[in-house]
Amino acid sequence: MATETTEVVVVGAGQAGVAMSEHLRDCGVPHLVLERHRIAERWRSERWDSLVANGPAWHDRFPGLEFFDVDPDGFAAKDQVADYFEAYAEKIGAPVRCGVEVTAVRRNDGRPGFTVETSAGTIEARYVVAATGPFQRPVIPPIIPADAALHQIHSSAYRNPGQLPDGAVLVVGAGSSGVQIADELRRSGRLVYLSVGPHERPPRSYRGRDFCWWLGVLGLWDLETPPAGAAHVTIAVSGAHGGRTVDFRQLAADGIELAGLTASYGDGVLHFADDLAANIAAGDASYLALLDAADSYVERNGLDLPEEPAARELGADPARVSDPLLTLDLAGSGVTSVVWATGFATDYGWLQVDAFDEAGRPRHRRGVSSEPGVYFIGLPWLSRRGSSFIWGVWHDAKHVADHISTQRGYLAHDDARTD
Repeated sequence: MATETTEVVVVGAGQAGVAMSEHLRDCGVPHLVLERHRIAERWRSERWDSLVANGPAWHDRFPGLEFFDVDPDGFAAKDQVADYFEAYAEKIGAPVRCGVEVTAVRRNDGRPGFTVETSAGTIEARYVVAATGPFQRPVIPPIIPADAALHQIHSSAYRNPGQLPDGAVLVVGAGSSGVQIADELRRSGRLVYLSVGPHERPPRSYRGRDFCWWLGVLGLWDLETPPAGAAHVTIAVSGAHGGRTVDFRQLAADGIELAGLTASYGDGVLHFADDLAANIAAGDASYLALLDAADSYVERNGLDLPEEPAARELGADPARVSDPLLTLDLAGSGVTSVVWATGFATDYGWLQVDAFDEAGRPRHRRGVSSEPGVYFIGLPWLSRRGSSFIWGVWHDAKHVADHISTQRGYLAHDDARTD
């Protein structure tokens, strides 16, 4: 089989890969986008059935196309998001090849570029863009043994309450996924325990504006480095049921049993850290800080936005704040399932180049790798706080495409001088 050649191979056709293709096209750079499944596959097959986007449709999109079947202030369902990216790829004529898995990328020896080994053959490329994003390998902490008498799944494998065996459920993780799954299970009639770790808790909306708008006008999406200790803190926000502020007090009032961070397990008993009160208080502090910043912005700019004093009424603390649940006999409590909403790790085993630090993290500046010719896109904090979100990845992709275009210009100048 003959080896194919192209200027750029983009690995992955999710939001990052599609954005990358648009900007490479605009720069006139020949490229291919390789996707082992379908465009935006993770939205279809690695999310629960009722998932909706956490940001409104007017915000969580690319500049070149609006959602055609979602109200601008509504929240797109997961399949609508996947359909959106398929439509966008078609609109821009993205050269996506689905069903092609990249198995290895290696730098060529003694000549420019890289050899890309795929399930459909070999491709030679001058540049490679890793657009596989941050959600590559589900992480389940090694706390409860796999052979324990429990049904344990990661949130990426959870689909709906009927998937789980009868009985109570422990959900570990208080970010967007954990909170929404716990609430869905509770609404289905399950007894639910929710393990709450450190988190930020923004208001869904305030003074008539969605929190996405507030983060934008306050410049918080454009933060270039995370606050100290906050790089991996989850954000508890939801677009479910039309979009509501996540309120752990209300979740407790609705019947969800709250506990602190899941710490250890032994002899059928799970142990929680005594940090529920601290975690809820820290989430409240982030919530109130955003309200303060929003009020200052309104006053500073003389905006006519309605005051919302009720937003500052937090209500009574859940009983578990003063009487924490520190141990849970899983069998004795009727817990038959554990859903681990504990995030993901990256997996770049296929990218066999010198582009990673000792911990396996990509070395880059704004997506430009320490390995010349290799680029990363779609990662959290790639250039700013918004980098791993739909609108943020589009802007990051433009920077990466411009860098590739500039490098091609240097090479073209050198080729002209040697002809």
